[in-house]
Amino acid sequence: MRYCNIIVFIYGLYALSIACNAQETPGDIKIGFAVGFGSEFENRNYTYTNQYVKLQFMKTIIATNRLSYDLVVQPEYNMGTHQLLNLYFVKPEEENYIEKRERYTKLKSCNEYIFNLGLLMRYSLSKKASMYVLGSVGPMYIDTATERLSKGFAFSDVLALGLTLKINKMIFDVRPNFRHVSNAGLQVSNSGYNTKNIDFGFLFFL
Repeated sequence: MRYCNIIVFIYGLYALSIACNAQETPGDIKIGFAVGFGSEFENRNYTYTNQYVKLQFMKTIIATNRLSYDLVVQPEYNMGTHQLLNLYFVKPEEENYIEKRERYTKLKSCNEYIFNLGLLMRYSLSKKASMYVLGSVGPMYIDTATERLSKGFAFSDVLALGLTLKINKMIFDVRPNFRHVSNAGLQVSNSGYNTKNIDFGFLFFL
């Protein structure tokens, strides 16, 4: 879905404009990690499940009494399993379509290496609790071709809602999220896939 890439890209430009125009920079830097898992939205064409681990780097670029904005950097390693359910998704006009149907209908593993950049908008509920919305986009490399996505370069777009709880200098983070992966038409197979996920993470103040 190219429109998803465009929307998140515009969101990223907005984040940069906030960073450039911010008159206060609180210097609030946090680092941490998260683990998560997810699966595809129900459909008749394919299955996809994933487990992942990510590092997190956040810097507050502007803050008010209740609202704050963070720039977010998230390197991620994603381990997925994928299987074609509807063999007719591979059409006869495709080259070697019989062989592709046989290959893609077998359960396969795929590894994804992702580097996401995003903007997080946080609302403080109390001194210890907050909620936020996060939008991020970034390049990724997938090491296995499927009927929906070619092997190689692609993009990972994420929209998330989250809740955090601060305990001393540590923050516990729960983040349900939606992810779309595609290659923006740079390669032939570009149907991509959409997943619902949840992260559990920890952040530490520097």
